[in-house]
Amino acid sequence: MSETETEDPINDKPMPLLDHLIELRRRLLWSGVAFLIAFLVCYHFSAWIYAFLAEPLAQALKGQGQANTELIFTQLYEAFFTYLKVAMFGALFLSFPVLATQLWLFVAPGLYRSEKRAMLPFLIATPILFLMGAALAYYFVFPYAWHFFLSFQSPTGGGGIPIVAMPRVSEYLDLVMKLILAFGVAFELPVGLSLLAKVGIVSSKSLKRYRRYAYVGMFVIAAVLAPPDVFTQTGLAVPLVLLYESSIIAARIVEPKVEDDEDDEDEDTGEATT
Repeated sequence: MSETETEDPINDKPMPLLDHLIELRRRLLWSGVAFLIAFLVCYHFSAWIYAFLAEPLAQALKGQGQANTELIFTQLYEAFFTYLKVAMFGALFLSFPVLATQLWLFVAPGLYRSEKRAMLPFLIATPILFLMGAALAYYFVFPYAWHFFLSFQSPTGGGGIPIVAMPRVSEYLDLVMKLILAFGVAFELPVGLSLLAKVGIVSSKSLKRYRRYAYVGMFVIAAVLAPPDVFTQTGLAVPLVLLYESSIIAARIVEPKVEDDEDDEDEDTGEATT
């Protein structure tokens, strides 16, 4: 055993493919059980979760002077399936710590101690950044976006026909869940770029070099993921730009110091030649 392996041990043991598949099945089973329990709990509280997700729209409707703050459904089974989606959405959040733990238990035995320490900040940052993105969508973007869309209502309308918003429960909640997930995943940008920098695929210099193209890409992504209004798209694009800048700083911290190592090697070679 080499000195490096002694100082930086690995807990992995040689296992045949069948044993790896059995271990994977065990982790998937625990993850499935955790998600099922979380789903049952969330379905029991699905009405409360629905009320929480619908609160920004209710406040926007009240801000428009509407006393009627209700969502409609036009198919008999629509409300039932909506509650199922709400329960699955809540179960995903509730069971995420267990799912992440099972994934870590499956991967960790194959990592060296230094690799485990290097992965710890990313594991901590991932849920925090996701929640920050979801909170930004819920508390900042939704109120302005819903107010913008509802401003197109007209008591008289064209030709004296009123234009009144009557949002469907399934369409509204699909939009809300899509935006929350989109903002949450988008906020994982520093984690993804930092990991790429850690393994040497990208560098802080390359991220700076392509900064202008990245900015354009951020607004394109916001235009695709967000509804077609300037408030929501800007509310997603601007944080992405800020996260990209923070990714450059994080990449500079975690990237391998290749140039320094090469300079040291050149100096040692020069001294030996002299």
